[in-house]
Amino acid sequence: MAKAKTLILRAPGTNCDRETAFAFAQAGSQVDAAHVNELLRREKLLSDYQIMVIPGGFTYGDDISAGKILANELRLKLGEEIRRFVADGRLILGICNGFQVLVKAGILPELSPPLTLAGNDSGRFECRWVYLRVNETSPCIFTRGISTMYLPVAHGEGKVAVAEPGILNVALYYADETGNIQAGYPYNPNGSIDNIAGICDASGHIFALMPHPERFVRWSQHPRWTREPWKEYGDGFRIFLNAVAWAKSI
Repeated sequence: MAKAKTLILRAPGTNCDRETAFAFAQAGSQVDAAHVNELLRREKLLSDYQIMVIPGGFTYGDDISAGKILANELRLKLGEEIRRFVADGRLILGICNGFQVLVKAGILPELSPPLTLAGNDSGRFECRWVYLRVNETSPCIFTRGISTMYLPVAHGEGKVAVAEPGILNVALYYADETGNIQAGYPYNPNGSIDNIAGICDASGHIFALMPHPERFVRWSQHPRWTREPWKEYGDGFRIFLNAVAWAKSI
């Protein structure tokens, strides 16, 4: 069986592309990184890949608002290609700044409620490890077989603000160590409504989350790795394994 092919999309200010590429390579995918201009110039074609990833960072310095400039480029210049990509059953993953980009490009949520990612309630950049609980009724391809995770967050604008949260396909919640998804700050680091940490589309093929799974693919990346029982891999790695397994079936 041919290897799955993953495209890591970069723009000025992207800073988590290498970690994300490493995670997908470890999961068994062929990985290419491409600046968005390479797609605009058709030097690389989105149709050559089964997975597209928008990783974390601060694209274009978040100068207008987080992810907005890259979102406009995708919406206005690559919108039709992305629509075909999704229609063909391929996968899109947005991590942190990638979540912001997908929302502001209108790719998520597909039902178009007024959704944005606002500034954290704390009024400051939050960099911490958080407990997460997966919505096991979600159609999300990326979170299949996962119940809980412990992952780092690092963002200043991560608060999910939406007028009608009940119509979202929520894939991931902030929780406390007991799995309580109603725990407040600091378990919910940004004040997201309903403790929402990640959402997907109705097909489960498009997934966006604020925590960083690519920063915990090896157990030695855990902040207490020398004090807790050794595990085969970090909690975030299953997300990449799930994506690659699905892509191989396309």
